[in-house]
Amino acid sequence: MFTGIVQGIATIDAVHSQPGLNTYTIRFPEENLQNVSIGASVAINGTCLTVTSQQGSCLTFDAMQETLDLTTLGALKPGDAVNFERAARIGDEIGGHLLSGHIHTTATCVAIETPENNRTLQFELPAAWTRYVFGKGFIAINGASLTVGEVTGNCFNVHLIPETLRATTFSDTAVGDRVNIEIDSQTQAIVDTLDRLGYRQQPQ
Repeated sequence: MFTGIVQGIATIDAVHSQPGLNTYTIRFPEENLQNVSIGASVAINGTCLTVTSQQGSCLTFDAMQETLDLTTLGALKPGDAVNFERAARIGDEIGGHLLSGHIHTTATCVAIETPENNRTLQFELPAAWTRYVFGKGFIAINGASLTVGEVTGNCFNVHLIPETLRATTFSDTAVGDRVNIEIDSQTQAIVDTLDRLGYRQQPQ
């Protein structure tokens, strides 16, 4: 499990592609590698991956075809920056909301506003997933736990403070970029339960 509080930015060092499998070598800040072990879980842009080897400040991860199909990882190339979070431990503060690291879908950035001292990003989701997105609800974008701002049709936005921009890759997000989305599990369970009971959400 993860908390959605991004711990820092890592850099793709190398990508080795094979049929049905990509192997990523990712360089991390050394201070974030204490007590890391083979088999540990690390969220890369919100996607839970398993450490397969370590060499210095680099960790290696494998991503199978299903992961590449469901996420943006297949588009990563050497030099790209990614958000990361190591798995939560019992007793850790849950500063965001609980995440599994299992990506549901991707969204595309369709607009950016930059009012003073913050940034607003607007994303378009596949229609099937918009039923789980509500104003002031939780959503995870590239592994970061964020609060939804406004929702209009298939689009929603998030408002980012300077600290979030400093600690994540969102300061470099551009219109047209795709991001990984993990829907809040509690929201999904409630919506699906109400749907089964016949209380279908009306289109906005």
